[in-house]
Amino acid sequence: MPKMKTNRAAAKRFKKTANGKIKRKKQNLRHILAKKSSNRKRKLRKAAYVKSADARKLKYLLPG
Repeated sequence: MPKMKTNRAAAKRFKKTANGKIKRKKQNLRHILAKKSSNRKRKLRKAAYVKSADARKLKYLLPG
């Protein structure tokens, strides 16, 4: 059986942690930043985890 290919678009957006969770970047930090408070922007810098229902779908896109 051939090797499974990693979905490259998903690989650029998500990373697997050592415990098997999937990390993602938070949204709303790309443009129109002047109206957002620095407190809000600082909180958006931190990574978040994908919900378990979505993580099951991502398991097939990130086989490695």
